[in-house]
Amino acid sequence: MDLGLLWSYRELLAMLALRDVQVRYKQTLLGAAWAIVQPVGLMIVITLLRQMIGLGGPSDPVLVFAALLPWTFFASAVNGSTNSLVTNAHMLRKVYFPRLVLPLASLGAPLLDLGVALGVLMVLMSWYGLHLGAGLLLMIPLTITALVVATGVGVLLSAATVFYRDFRHIVPLLLQVWFFLTPVIYTMDNVPPRYQWLVTLNPMTGVIEGFRAAAMNQPVDLASWGCSAIAGTILLTAGVAYFNRVQAVFADAV
Repeated sequence: MDLGLLWSYRELLAMLALRDVQVRYKQTLLGAAWAIVQPVGLMIVITLLRQMIGLGGPSDPVLVFAALLPWTFFASAVNGSTNSLVTNAHMLRKVYFPRLVLPLASLGAPLLDLGVALGVLMVLMSWYGLHLGAGLLLMIPLTITALVVATGVGVLLSAATVFYRDFRHIVPLLLQVWFFLTPVIYTMDNVPPRYQWLVTLNPMTGVIEGFRAAAMNQPVDLASWGCSAIAGTILLTAGVAYFNRVQAVFADAV
């Protein structure tokens, strides 16, 4: 990945990211409010479900919402990145620019949604009497970890989708399965000890548990977070390596 070349095209990246934000909410009644409505709606459903199956607690809305924020960002970023090259096929055929700009630009709208939803999380924390302290600052490096994981997966899938359009249908199913394998509805405390190491291998587990701990004013599990960071770095390295290897034929294959 030529960072210098990407930096020289930073204005194009910013323009495409802004375009994605505008298109995302164009001709919608609620506009950017969907960044709040979606995770809040899921929070209500999951909170009720936890109550029904006996996992509920007094601060469940905060517990659930804090986990939904990084997951919603991740799922939205991967979906957007996966389709970024195919959706912009006309650009690939006509204009030269670093092809990596397209999947990277698709991360802009999910990041904006995450920022808006963080404001709602702070309101929830205040409502439930949780201290808005330095723990919230941990969400910044945790978000960077989630960004690395999402970029690695998204870049890899965006390149694969150019050659195998089945991925446009496979990825939504993959994300649904991934959601249930990630501690969003449940916490690591609900996972039997003999399976916890397996759940920790999920690169989103450490991020989500970290967000949850920061919101609940609890210590962050650094080992789990470290696993997420390592897995994200491996995914990003592999994704960019594959992308660079095949990008020369994107214009012909798209």
